[in-house]
Amino acid sequence: MKNLGLTFFLVGLGLFLSLFFMSDYQLSNEDFKSIVKQEHQESLLPEIANILEKPFSNAISFANAIDHAVNTVNEQMRATQQWDQVIYDNYTASLTRAATKGIITEHPTTLFLLIFGLVIGGGVIFSLAGKNSPPGIKNNGIFFNALNNRGWIGILVGTILIAFYILLYFYDAHIMNWIILVDPLQKWINPSATSSQWFLYGFLYTIAVTVMGVRFIMKYRHSKYQIVRTISVMFFQLALAFLLPEILVRLNQPYFDFKNMWPLDYDFFDAWHINMLTSAGGIGIFMFAWGITLFMVGVPVLVYFFGKRWYCSWVCGCGGLAETAGDPFRQLSDKSLRAWKIERYLIHGVLVFAIVMTGAVLYNFISSTNTIFGLDTYTYLRKPYGFMIGSIFSGVVGTGFYPLMGNRVWCRFGCPLAAYLGFIQRFKSRFRITTNGGQCISCGNCSTYCEMGIDVRWYAQRGQNIIRSSCVGCGVCSSVCPRGVLNLENRDEEGRFVKNSFIE
Repeated sequence: MKNLGLTFFLVGLGLFLSLFFMSDYQLSNEDFKSIVKQEHQESLLPEIANILEKPFSNAISFANAIDHAVNTVNEQMRATQQWDQVIYDNYTASLTRAATKGIITEHPTTLFLLIFGLVIGGGVIFSLAGKNSPPGIKNNGIFFNALNNRGWIGILVGTILIAFYILLYFYDAHIMNWIILVDPLQKWINPSATSSQWFLYGFLYTIAVTVMGVRFIMKYRHSKYQIVRTISVMFFQLALAFLLPEILVRLNQPYFDFKNMWPLDYDFFDAWHINMLTSAGGIGIFMFAWGITLFMVGVPVLVYFFGKRWYCSWVCGCGGLAETAGDPFRQLSDKSLRAWKIERYLIHGVLVFAIVMTGAVLYNFISSTNTIFGLDTYTYLRKPYGFMIGSIFSGVVGTGFYPLMGNRVWCRFGCPLAAYLGFIQRFKSRFRITTNGGQCISCGNCSTYCEMGIDVRWYAQRGQNIIRSSCVGCGVCSSVCPRGVLNLENRDEEGRFVKNSFIE
């Protein structure tokens, strides 16, 4: 069963990856005129004339040709100071979609069902086959596995993930075949919409969380806490992060993820976002108020009672992907003191960056200006944050480095919301992991599988409560402990910092 499921999954994945090379591209004059705005056609046509009706064998060469034509026109317009003629529209992706020819445009539904049927079916079969093996962490030679210990399979998986994120964020025209592949699902949810790279990403993200969530449940089926927690992140990703925002758009309402919040949602206070919500009427105002209330009131109250785990391990999509798809790599997190120091500087530095950037953006919105202290806010704050933190850190590094640095790279080193939650958890919360040092046999399972790089054994040997701000309360340390030394608790704040509160 396990090998059958793995075979189905790999065949589906192979078809998905090979689809990248399975189309031809030829742009017609009619498509050019229907897509490019009238005011841009005259300046762009001379540069694009040699592309029209010319066949291209791959998306990369076609998209590069379009980019070159647009950049040439923009250079000419800037040189002659015709600023109103500079092209800011992303014509590359729309023209590439129109030019795509081949099996993906002829049979998108068949390919969608075939590829994702194999991927999802194979993944579920592989996961369910785990019921024949003992639950929990086993002495299964994980540190000698080429996937789980920075071996060649892990490096290959990491390389594919990094390449995917770079293409997704910066070269969406190059993955047009994959974007068109999910168009049947987009049309089913919203017939008037067309799939984009973000719909593709949301769908793939949801598949990863749900399918690998089944695997996680089978692996930790001895723990009710792990089962319920995993079902929770699967639900929030599928229902609130993927389906509900798309349904809202179909109902002519703003796209909104009710579980996401500032500062993780770093564009929440952007002028375009505020204007979109406030112009949508009552529901838009409710969304805006909900977003503010969630991080100003919801976070401190819920963290006080339950710790940051209520969000990081039960609700958050980033945490959901890390716990499910990233579970095979959790043992790769660095447990050294040096890593802990770097973690604290980085994650709090990102939080400060987010606060400064948001403050500047809000000042610009209120004052109707584009600068602060003579500096352009978008150029020097908003754009660098979106590129370095929103794209490179959270996506390319945060997920692409799973097989290299563990599954919580972003959550541990970069997420500003995790920093905010952790700050409250550290100083004002009822949550702690209590330890019974007298029962600890120093097996090291807890430290090995802590995804946040906490040396749990160090605390357990001393019977010391774990109240680290980085702890996301996933409970895996408790689930893998053979002696029941560790226990996740929500108790009175009194005694939280006291040694051996577990055996009072």
